[in-house]
Amino acid sequence: MYSRLSMVLMPILAVALIGAGYWGYQEHREKNAILIKAENQYQRAFHDLSFHIDKLQTELGNTLTASSTSHDVYRRGLANVWRLTSQAQSEINQLPLTLMPFNHTEQFLANLANFSYRTAVRDMTKQPLSEQEMTTLSQLYTHAQDIRNQLRDTQGKVIANNLRWMDVETALATQKEPRDNTIIDGFQTVDKKIGKYSEVNWGPTALAVHDEHKRVQMLAGRPETPPDEIKKKAARFVPYVDPNAMQVTDNGKGTDFPTYSVRVARGKNAEDIHMDFTKQGGHLLAFAAPRTVASARLGVREARDIAAQYLDEHGYPNMNAVSYDRYDHVATITFARRQNDVLVYPEKAAVRVALDNGEVLGLVASDYVFEHKDRQIAAPKLSAEEAKKTLNPKLDVASQSLALIRNELDQEVLCHEFIGKLNGSTYRIFINADNGTEERIDTVKAEDQQAEQKA
Repeated sequence: MYSRLSMVLMPILAVALIGAGYWGYQEHREKNAILIKAENQYQRAFHDLSFHIDKLQTELGNTLTASSTSHDVYRRGLANVWRLTSQAQSEINQLPLTLMPFNHTEQFLANLANFSYRTAVRDMTKQPLSEQEMTTLSQLYTHAQDIRNQLRDTQGKVIANNLRWMDVETALATQKEPRDNTIIDGFQTVDKKIGKYSEVNWGPTALAVHDEHKRVQMLAGRPETPPDEIKKKAARFVPYVDPNAMQVTDNGKGTDFPTYSVRVARGKNAEDIHMDFTKQGGHLLAFAAPRTVASARLGVREARDIAAQYLDEHGYPNMNAVSYDRYDHVATITFARRQNDVLVYPEKAAVRVALDNGEVLGLVASDYVFEHKDRQIAAPKLSAEEAKKTLNPKLDVASQSLALIRNELDQEVLCHEFIGKLNGSTYRIFINADNGTEERIDTVKAEDQQAEQKA
């Protein structure tokens, strides 16, 4: 009996063992294939980074050697610097460095990208490079040379010793000190060296790089809001939720920009509600109460009116709809605040409205929080008629108003805003109200026009 049972079971066990072995082998092969693919991607990004930093230093040198009257050469050179810097930023983002402090390098490249772009796009015949900007370019050339040399040294070690980026990822993930890894040491050396480049004067052209820090500083001096008060504030936006059911998390304790996250669990069949507040002042940055919206009964104007009333009731007065988007039966209407007769575009808030029953499903108000203030807006130097003369004569102008926007240099400028049609499309054109410069042109969707029209 046992021999017969053995005769039956042995082949089954043998097949099972072979199957398990084959499955394990396949899993091992697939895992190795994924690791090899990831390693190849890391190596490509690293060597591309080294190449583009090398080209960046060369381009800065070429730009510096141009004649002071060679405006086109400066413009092309700085445009190439911006392009190469953007590529380098992209390649850094592809490397497994998220667990390693690399903020000095990222900030330096962001500053360089903004400096080169904002300098290249201006009219150099009217505003040539200043002596300070030439000094900055010279400093950037020297710093780029230091970075290039360090990356070349690290690259040489990677090639000579056949080093793997997967080992970097493992070393960073383990969080063990000291982390003895040649690549990590090389990048840390680069970051420490860049951290000492504080003498660079980026000038007004790079102000936008510090925009987030500047925005955060606008909340300085406001008292910190305790978690219990945050629950009360959250309840005003979702009055149907019991404050005791809210879970408040303190984010970024000790950082320049601490926030609270509020979460409300709504059960298995519904997505959670999420809200974010600033710790200083307790201002709502965003909230989302998503759900499936199966159909649409409301139109553009109805959704706009619901969103406008919601903003007015929750402490965002004098808001005008400026754009409208629709996806999956949910409308997102963006508003900007009106100060007297000027539409202030930096102060924006977006409201999501379900088109089946008009329920407000979300609000994004971070721009409003950081930009909100009473501005001293001077009267326009150019009249609307004078500004209109700078437009394409074929543009059929439908409306005109005053608007405050940010230009490419991150400066707030007062503009005459014209909405008109040309070649079957509708455009919003902003003409500088002081000097007649065409600051920006936006395409206006038909839904945006409906959202902006008064009911």
